Amino acid sequence: MAASGAASAGTAEERTVRLAVLGSPIGHSKSPALHRAAYDRLGLDWRYDAIEVRSGEFAGFLERARGEADAAWRGLSLTMPLKHEVLAHLDGADRLVELAGAANTVRFAEDGALQGFNTDIGGIVRSLGDADLRRVHRGVLVGSGATASSALVAMAELGAVEVDVLVRNPDRAVGVQELGRRLGLVVRVRPLAELAVASSADLVVSTVPGGTDLGVAPSDALVGSALLLDVAYDPWPSALAAGWLERGGRVTHGLGMLLHQALLQVRVFVSGDPFEPLPDEAAVLDVMRGSL
Repeated sequence: MAASGAASAGTAEERTVRLAVLGSPIGHSKSPALHRAAYDRLGLDWRYDAIEVRSGEFAGFLERARGEADAAWRGLSLTMPLKHEVLAHLDGADRLVELAGAANTVRFAEDGALQGFNTDIGGIVRSLGDADLRRVHRGVLVGSGATASSALVAMAELGAVEVDVLVRNPDRAVGVQELGRRLGLVVRVRPLAELAVASSADLVVSTVPGGTDLGVAPSDALVGSALLLDVAYDPWPSALAAGWLERGGRVTHGLGMLLHQALLQVRVFVSGDPFEPLPDEAAVLDVMRGSL
């Protein structure tokens, strides 16, 4: 889509600076609390909302946003089901978007052009660091959607050599398998039922929605060896995480990933650069964590 400029009525100073998280369902999202805490700490009078946008509705949202004369749209956080859909509307994207084939962050340029970013990958890596996991040799990935692609890239960044992808329908994991080849990983797609007989690993990442019952319990070898990162956080614990904890396994949930990817989004919205630290960033991270 060719970029079209934001509404010209009024100066940028007169218009409300707007940001939002888009997706469906969106009512449970903690992103507004995280972002509002950050902008309050930074002294920025920016408005951040949660807006229900279903599959197929992103183009219509953009048209409405660009027509708001009293708003200066600065950025969007994206959740399911929009991380793939947004790609057709971007005017540019960072390396991680191009690699993972998914964007969870959009920044509006002054001329209305859209730049896409993927902060999920950095959020995963940073949250695993909080759980004292900084190297991975063998990983297991449950699910094959947009977040699964980001998780696979994160595993590669942590040194993974081989990853088993467990899914109900192996045909839906073709994209993840192709991504693994580009990353230089040995990726094996397996039926979800093989979770019950999986061998030991360093890390298991579940990317399925929080209310999903997988219908299969993980093997003793997996629970005893691997850290489980369940990207879900509502409801918590998920069925998978609850079973893992009951058997003495190590678990970290999606709030850590959400926190760290949101911090990187704030960097993007403030400076346009996910690698540019914020002023007094440690304090900003503290207030964001306290909002959860």
